[in-house]
Amino acid sequence: MKYLIGMDGGGTKTACVATDLDGNILHKCSGGPSNFLIIGTEKVSETLYSLISECKEKLNATYEDFGYVVIGTTGAGRRIDADRLQNAFTEYCAAKNYKVNFYVDSDARIALEGAFSGKPGSIMIAGTGSIMFGKDAEGKIHRVGGFGRFLGDQGSGYSIGRQGLTMLGKHFDERGHKTTLAKLVAEKFDIKTQEELIIQVYKNNFDIASAAPLVIQAAEQGDEVCHHIVEDESYELVLHILAMLKKLNLPVLDLSLIGSLITTDNFFARTFKEKVVKFAPNVNIKEADYPPAMGAIFLAKEKIKG
Repeated sequence: MKYLIGMDGGGTKTACVATDLDGNILHKCSGGPSNFLIIGTEKVSETLYSLISECKEKLNATYEDFGYVVIGTTGAGRRIDADRLQNAFTEYCAAKNYKVNFYVDSDARIALEGAFSGKPGSIMIAGTGSIMFGKDAEGKIHRVGGFGRFLGDQGSGYSIGRQGLTMLGKHFDERGHKTTLAKLVAEKFDIKTQEELIIQVYKNNFDIASAAPLVIQAAEQGDEVCHHIVEDESYELVLHILAMLKKLNLPVLDLSLIGSLITTDNFFARTFKEKVVKFAPNVNIKEADYPPAMGAIFLAKEKIKG
């Protein structure tokens, strides 16, 4: 055993890093997507095997030199799904006379491990959906949110967009306050009436989250309706943090942010961060120590230790 391999699998590509047993990077490469729930385990297995093979060639190694291969990938949030890929790839390698030590976890888990070099901390993901993961001092993993668009995702692009379009419908009906969001939606999506809104959402599979940037724009421009949405949705993310603080029971919580909604310089992100300072002063927002693929390496090191 000489090397470890960590992979960060996504819907468009898979990032791969090979390290020595101390975690020093020796080679980086990338391949195709790893969302096995969409493209199947056979296709993903081919991609993973090719990445391991490239690392083997670049390091002038044998397959047996790799102590552990760990991937964190989209679609592996439930253990039953993660095991599907884990078993499928193990069988794929066995057919090639390669007895691989392989482990699958979620993309969020390796992001958490990479963000804090395997130490305690928490990540907040706020993009189309919203969820938090945290690791306490005993190494136990905790989760807050992630109930999806029907039951949760408060503070996400989907939730902000949905709230905005709801208020747009009221605007069209004249049963709510007028909002400048109507002008922005008309300009970008050519939705100008009640009927057009209904058709786009219920017949044309309109991307609800795509309305979020317009809600945020209108709020920054002083629109009262959209400003109220931004205030409410940003506080929902703070409620996630307050719940995680109780679970982790740390004097200071290091928090790493993921997702353009809260990592880029926009009115929503600024409002959210102001609320964190006000309502959760013992939270330290920081940049991730390492990218997710290195988080997979930290998991691999744990697996070796047993």
